[in-house]
Amino acid sequence: MGGTNIHIPLHMLDYVGVGVFAITGALAAARKRHDVITFVVFSIITGTGGGTLRDLLIGAPVFWVHSGTYLLVCIGAAIAVWVVGERPWRYAALNWFDAVGLAVYAVIGSAKALAYGVAPGVAVAMGVMTATFGGILRDIFASEPSVLLRREIYVTAALLSASVYVTMRWFGADPFVSGAAAFISGFGLRAGAIALRWTLPGFEARDG
Repeated sequence: MGGTNIHIPLHMLDYVGVGVFAITGALAAARKRHDVITFVVFSIITGTGGGTLRDLLIGAPVFWVHSGTYLLVCIGAAIAVWVVGERPWRYAALNWFDAVGLAVYAVIGSAKALAYGVAPGVAVAMGVMTATFGGILRDIFASEPSVLLRREIYVTAALLSASVYVTMRWFGADPFVSGAAAFISGFGLRAGAIALRWTLPGFEARDG
């Protein structure tokens, strides 16, 4: 994530995405009952991981290096989760915060990639990468099964958000309208996967 400056609402979503994903990092640390320093580390890794990889790949300045605000957002998210303490809803909330962050990150990642002149298909890939890489790092550090190894709909939701945004922008739609439609599409798909346990079909071996 970070530093798109493309359209004011999307720019504000930038901070929302960082904060939401930072919360999921802190929630993962809470699940493992780590100390507050680990809460902060998990929040920073999850909140900035996807945007860092995207910026390195598209040749952009790494967003959080040039603005301390993003790290403050991550630290604030970690402390907020720590202060809230044990709550029966806290772990279930991880999936829903993650769903919001996934859809937001996919939009912002695609938007920034387009702003740097990459091809539409690559912009979609950058959106997916921005949306999922932080969560992958979070799962690795928390010793949880990676989202890439689970059949639940996750990466597909990010792909939908990024594709909707890039397609609408290709046809000249307003950035805010495109972002809103893309967010609703991706979040809706991920929400269905969480609430209704939607999954993608797995590979079935056939004899002969």
